[in-house]
Amino acid sequence: MKAVILCGGLGTRLSEETTVKPKPMVEIGGRPILWHVMKIYERYGINDFVLALGYKGEVIKDYFLNYHARMSDLTVQLKTGSVQYSNPTAEDWKVTLMETGPNTLTGGRLLRLKNLLEKEGTFLLTYGDGVSNVDISSLIRFHKSHGKIATVTAVRPPARFGGMGIQAGAVKEFKEKPQTGEGWINGGFFVFESKIFNYLADDSTILEQEPLENLVKDDQLMAYEHTGYWQCMDTVRDRDTLQNLYVSGRAPWV
Repeated sequence: MKAVILCGGLGTRLSEETTVKPKPMVEIGGRPILWHVMKIYERYGINDFVLALGYKGEVIKDYFLNYHARMSDLTVQLKTGSVQYSNPTAEDWKVTLMETGPNTLTGGRLLRLKNLLEKEGTFLLTYGDGVSNVDISSLIRFHKSHGKIATVTAVRPPARFGGMGIQAGAVKEFKEKPQTGEGWINGGFFVFESKIFNYLADDSTILEQEPLENLVKDDQLMAYEHTGYWQCMDTVRDRDTLQNLYVSGRAPWV
């Protein structure tokens, strides 16, 4: 099963870092937060990743192009330029890096992956800036059990985010980042069937608006209620919180 990670946003609220790199490449404990997200999936046997690139996508490409060398001992013959790799410790991942446009919005980025994903049937999707100790295997089982098009992982962080109304597991209302509201919010870690592409129009489509709202109207969006740890990295304060947890050995997502 493929896991799509949205990596194309500008990350303007973390401009101290994102003037030179995309937000998924901001480091926590010496590793990009994107790497931490991928390790969450790896823990549950998901090793096939599709990264939807946009802003400064070349930084992410360079990271993975050089990853094997970075994680190996090297013997370099300077005269010939030949390189021998030994003792590699790189993860056994397949990583597909797809350019989805510098200004494309979240639903549009997913739509640009249609040819790659529509034959997959079921696939996973999340954001490249949020970590959690969500049980991915349990999430997939829940999705398979209800037979609907989409599952969103619902979490309960501070009320500065948008909200969802949930009844018996079904999402009855989806509102992204209202001015007020408390309760369950969109924590990413989605599971989708390929019919999701019927809800996406063009590059200007915001996944968290009409597509998810229309799935609610069609009774096709279910919520996997995760009561454990979840944290996105929107600000310097968020980054520092994650960094402190990781270096102290208390990171719940590890």
